[in-house]
Amino acid sequence: MRAATDIGGTFTDLVYVDNEGRVGTAKCHTTPPNFEKGVIDVIAKAEINPRDFETFSHGTTVIINALTERKGAKTALITTKGFRDVLEIARGNRPDLFNVRYEKPVSFVPRYLRREVEERLNNKGEVITPLKTEQISEIIEYFKKEGVEAIAVSYLHSYANPIHEQQTVEIIKSLWPEIAVTASHEVTREWREYERTSTAVLNSYVKPTAASYIDRLEKELQALDAGGNRYIMQSNGGTTTFEQCKVTPINMIESGPVAGIIGSIVLGEAIGEKNVIAFDIGGTTAKCSLVDNGEIKVSTDHKIEKTELTAGYPVKVPVVDIVEIGNGGGSIAWIDDAGSLKVGPKSAGAVPGPIAYDKGGTEPTATDANLVAGRLSVKNFDNAVDMDKVTGGIEEKIARHFNMSVDEAALGIIRIANSNMLNALKLISVRRGYDPRDFALVAFGGGGPMHAPALAVELGIKKVIVPVAASVFAAWGMLMTDLRSDFIMTIIKGLDNSVLELLNNEWSKLEKQAMEQYRAQAIPDEKVSFLRFADMRYFGQEHTVKVGVPGGLWDEQAMAKAKESFHNNHEKQFTFKLEDAPIEIVNLHLTAFGTVTKPRMYSIERDPASAEAALKEVRPVLYEGHGWIETDVYDRDKLKGGAQIKGPAIVEEVSVSTIMYPGQNLTVDQFGNLIINTGV
Repeated sequence: MRAATDIGGTFTDLVYVDNEGRVGTAKCHTTPPNFEKGVIDVIAKAEINPRDFETFSHGTTVIINALTERKGAKTALITTKGFRDVLEIARGNRPDLFNVRYEKPVSFVPRYLRREVEERLNNKGEVITPLKTEQISEIIEYFKKEGVEAIAVSYLHSYANPIHEQQTVEIIKSLWPEIAVTASHEVTREWREYERTSTAVLNSYVKPTAASYIDRLEKELQALDAGGNRYIMQSNGGTTTFEQCKVTPINMIESGPVAGIIGSIVLGEAIGEKNVIAFDIGGTTAKCSLVDNGEIKVSTDHKIEKTELTAGYPVKVPVVDIVEIGNGGGSIAWIDDAGSLKVGPKSAGAVPGPIAYDKGGTEPTATDANLVAGRLSVKNFDNAVDMDKVTGGIEEKIARHFNMSVDEAALGIIRIANSNMLNALKLISVRRGYDPRDFALVAFGGGGPMHAPALAVELGIKKVIVPVAASVFAAWGMLMTDLRSDFIMTIIKGLDNSVLELLNNEWSKLEKQAMEQYRAQAIPDEKVSFLRFADMRYFGQEHTVKVGVPGGLWDEQAMAKAKESFHNNHEKQFTFKLEDAPIEIVNLHLTAFGTVTKPRMYSIERDPASAEAALKEVRPVLYEGHGWIETDVYDRDKLKGGAQIKGPAIVEEVSVSTIMYPGQNLTVDQFGNLIINTGV
């Protein structure tokens, strides 16, 4: 069998698929700070034998948690003389020029741990000033006295020639073998001095944390005698080995969320929906991403902690384009200083969790509100739910302030949460120039199916797809993911026939580098495939557009295709194109896939009459604009292919409730997915 686990802020999920394509799932509470314990717990709960694993894939929030909670290593920086303050100078950019509350991001490396070395390359990678190696020895002694735990090395123009960074790392390792060290060229060969330095620093900051966590997880799996190859989900939409993640852990920054998007692509292709919006609501956050014609958007312009008050910290590695907000099942409802109701971004998490968890939580959450509104059943909780505590919490914290009933307060919490999620969906679609009516909404996570049908109506989306194993769908997506590595390098040249030989040489070098990496991971050559992209711009522009370009040996015809693709993409993104203007190529981007065997999707038994047998109860449910309605509740496990249900209705699983509104209807497809016609 193939198994995958995904650590979220509240729950740790597991999906396993046998050789026939049958899916099994399990879910346990996340166990911070010892996250590996949650993985072992969920394997035990699933009652499967780890020795039967053919592959084990893993997604984790360990890296992003270490960054946002500032629990990484004490990190130092070695940089080119004159560039000590690049992390603080940054680009002088502000999210809002007129926001008087703007706060400048605080560097992850304090100034006293940023040291300069005499060396200099020009933008062509030619040595102007040789590296003064004796200065590095002095710096290392200083760092030892200061108790440094990790070092980042970032020199000017090392993207063009990493020779000085390589020499520096060799010296550091000879003088201090146990220290964690990252050279900027190891994580990105793309230009932008500040962004490249920031990425190297962040990678070093989390490197000891990542190595420790992966080693602990590996040890636990070995203790279970787990079989098969082991992979970790990356932010670029692919997986990589445990060992590679210890080298560049920054590539795991969005490890878990990305897997659900890959799963949405695979599911969409299987059922004939190439345009989908992936929508994932967990216990802590809501995440969404748009898939246009089966393709995800990958960018190296990712930033963490970017808000209206701060520019955040750039991470110059490939990350799938995701909009994420602090709204999930555990999001706390609260009253702000102006007396308005808010939901999130603070979450009750797994501990103490919502009031309904009975673990000491006293703040009402979205989960508590959905329970009061009848959308969730107390029967599906792991613990005995004290409804008096739940209603009392909403009464005390919310209802009393507005002089309203508990029912009205619960519905108000749901409406505010929906409004927040609607804004996120608009950011990924309408704000990017896409009409959401042209897409289907794939809803997953513990809360996605509960909120998606209402949000789809607001956006004019006709179809909502609730996949099998919706609450653990991100883990399922990992099983459908190939190994992936991205190789990016800056090479600024005018795009004309005179650079054909140069470009062919550089593409060849990138492909050779990729092949060497996969051979080291025992991936056969025939399993490796490439996609090429290029960041291009009109001469004189600052911004670039990423376009797909031809593979193989470039000739005049291939270059003409690349130019045509750029013109079309530029027009789509910026509404105009300049067909007679000269074009400049800025970055070469090679994506290398190592194909792995994936489980096939399992077709379920067909029985259109199964809805009648799946009806488990009728209970009152509170709907916006309709009030309390006696609603049919169905057991999803008993629904067969072809079954049809008319709303209002609820389809329940142990960890997910799918809410259908009046006027909506549902059909179960051949794979067991719930296909909801929203009625718009």
